Amino acid sequence: MKATLRVDDISAGYGRVLAVKNLSLSAAAGEVVSILGRNGAGKTTTLLSVSGLVKPRSGRVSVDGTSLRLGRPHAASKAGLIQVPEDRALFTGLTVRENLAAAGARRKADLTMVTDLFPELEPLIGRRAGLLSGGEQQMLALARAITLRPKVLLVDEMSLGLAPVVCQRLSSVIRGLADESGVAVLLVEQHLSLALEVADRGIVLHKGSVAMEGTRAELTAKRHEIESSYMGGAGTVEDPAA
Repeated sequence: MKATLRVDDISAGYGRVLAVKNLSLSAAAGEVVSILGRNGAGKTTTLLSVSGLVKPRSGRVSVDGTSLRLGRPHAASKAGLIQVPEDRALFTGLTVRENLAAAGARRKADLTMVTDLFPELEPLIGRRAGLLSGGEQQMLALARAITLRPKVLLVDEMSLGLAPVVCQRLSSVIRGLADESGVAVLLVEQHLSLALEVADRGIVLHKGSVAMEGTRAELTAKRHEIESSYMGGAGTVEDPAA
């Protein structure tokens, strides 16, 4: 299950606009790496490029030294890269159980894994996903991804629109997953404090390029600079696909 993700000199964009420029990063087995930056910095495009949903114009994505075919989401998922998108991509008309089954989680062991991680979902197993709260939907989206046994987990804007207590709950699951299962995690996060709390390292993007990177302690020491120069002054942003 353990793997190391490497992204080398990725450039990607939409039309004539490059949203990511010669970007390189890595995430080792058991490591959580946060990707930070203001609106339009290229955070989501980075995840989409890694997962194959956007085809980079150049660069390389590899897992344990094996290069992936760029722009092929099936190849990425087969290699163990699983993404939790910002919109959660749930089937709102299906129940919690049916959403899990649609991702291949049909065995009793799969459901036990989900309810062990998120006991909150157990009494909701027969409820339609569209009737869940935002926090419950995010739990389901994350649980669905985890049942796929990812080697690399890509999580986009996990805390968007959620209460702080729910964000803490979700971040503790991600931290535990990395520590206990050795999953490598790339986490795009709008809340700087939450990102620094859960991550081992962080990368700050500015106009599609790396403006700053370092360990949790190094970035915490530069928090004021990050907030004022790269997070719009508030430390929280909402990021579109570009």
